[in-house]
Amino acid sequence: MNQTVIKKVDLEKIKSLRKKANLSLEEMAKLLGYESANGYYYLETGRGKFSAETLAKVSDIFNLKVDDLFFENKIAKMAKETKQAI
Repeated sequence: MNQTVIKKVDLEKIKSLRKKANLSLEEMAKLLGYESANGYYYLETGRGKFSAETLAKVSDIFNLKVDDLFFENKIAKMAKETKQAI
């Protein structure tokens, strides 16, 4: 049986990473090539969608794999840890 896996960007994680790095919305926007913070703000709040290129840039900024920016990994990791604990 084939199951389709839907990946969703973990917006809270991206916001948390940005804040931990002491980057303002304006600074993050500039790092990603935006002229103002508005365009980036819409992505971080879910009002817009991250492109694959932008996600690649975000992962580079925080030195992560692109997959680490998605919920699916978080859920899979939790499931694996739960199985190991049992």
